[in-house]
Amino acid sequence: MAQDTVPTPGSSSEGVEASYILHRTPHPPPVAVSAEGSFLYLKDGTKVYDAVGGAAVACIGNSHPKVMQAIKDQVDKVSYVYNIVTSNEPAELLAKKLVDSSDGAFSLVGYASGGSEAMEGVLKLARQYYMEIGEPRRTNFIARQMSYHGNTIATLACAYHPSRRAPYATLLDERNFHHVSPAYARRYQRPDETEEQYVERLRQELEDKFIALGPDTVIGFVAETVVGATTGVVGAPKGYFKAVKSVCDKYGALLILDEVMSGMGRMGTLHGWQSWGDNVAPDIQAVAKGLGGGYASIGAVLAHPLACAASLAVQEVIEEENLLENIRKQGAYLGELLRQKLTTQDALASPFTFDVRGSGGFWAVEFDFDGPTAPSLDFKGERFANLVQAKCFKNGLIVMGMSGGADLQGVKGDHIIFSPAYNITKEQVESIVDTFVGSVEEVLKESSL
Repeated sequence: MAQDTVPTPGSSSEGVEASYILHRTPHPPPVAVSAEGSFLYLKDGTKVYDAVGGAAVACIGNSHPKVMQAIKDQVDKVSYVYNIVTSNEPAELLAKKLVDSSDGAFSLVGYASGGSEAMEGVLKLARQYYMEIGEPRRTNFIARQMSYHGNTIATLACAYHPSRRAPYATLLDERNFHHVSPAYARRYQRPDETEEQYVERLRQELEDKFIALGPDTVIGFVAETVVGATTGVVGAPKGYFKAVKSVCDKYGALLILDEVMSGMGRMGTLHGWQSWGDNVAPDIQAVAKGLGGGYASIGAVLAHPLACAASLAVQEVIEEENLLENIRKQGAYLGELLRQKLTTQDALASPFTFDVRGSGGFWAVEFDFDGPTAPSLDFKGERFANLVQAKCFKNGLIVMGMSGGADLQGVKGDHIIFSPAYNITKEQVESIVDTFVGSVEEVLKESSL
């Protein structure tokens, strides 16, 4: 019997086969059957360019010969060991590479199967540390509003992403997880404040939270070095991480950084804090996504040898092909073109482009429709970011559209995220921007009253 077809958002008359996967979207997404570099080939023959790298994962694209060979070679050697009984060579080599590349910040590595598990491990490790040194009273974590740290119950409680928390609110631990304001100057720095004054206000708020909870009960302060999907590549103001680290040090607590999305080269440096965190090294850090580059499901804070072999090969490719320098260069060009084509006076999207921000291979464009020209647009109940994402896909480009990142209620704001592979070329950057801006303008024209 033939299977029914279900239309996908943003498609015309095309359909996709019914799926038995519990997808995260209302409709089954199109099926990719092959990939080469950052190009995906769909079952219907369509070719699309993935400018978001599978949510900041595919940092060197698909089908890299060195990584594929490393995986095949490891299968021939050993595919799995139980890490309590034996270690394995790829895991040892990868751990050494991660430690050696940390500017002396880290001395040991633990493995996980992805970002949420890595962050869950970070929380457990931090608690265990204080049990081991005889400070069992420390049971509280402080994190930030408008943040995301994973999709487990504990990491949802630690973070504060309103829409993702909502269905599970009654299950979340509010006794041990507490929150302070986001470090989001573009939205929350007061008009009469300097950057230094804004940082000091945030530092004081954090210290006040320590005091309110009891300084000797706080395990640590948890933050994304650069906030990812929740608000769209939002970095903290200069001096912020030095300030919060000073509070942690004052009260004997840990600075814990979540670099699942912004780490492993995404910001143009191997660790995000080296360029976007005042070069302040954390006490504990979680990484994932770009660690395995999509070739293996792995995070770091126990993984089988195949995952470590793939991840080690990915990190070697990044180093050998000088991809951090490339993504710094091409990322700067991406930002320059986005600003040029979205914010200049004659740009159609200029009245609605709130911000273009980012660095390296992590960029976002935030749109705002509170201005005087906004009433002339009717999105027919849809979010602008979703419409742009669908239009981009129709035009052969994959981006990530998110909404609700501009206020604490998770209602206001639309942003589009770009996190391309580190080996992206100048010509591909230009193609991304042309397709993206064209798609934005199509949506605006179609929505004009």
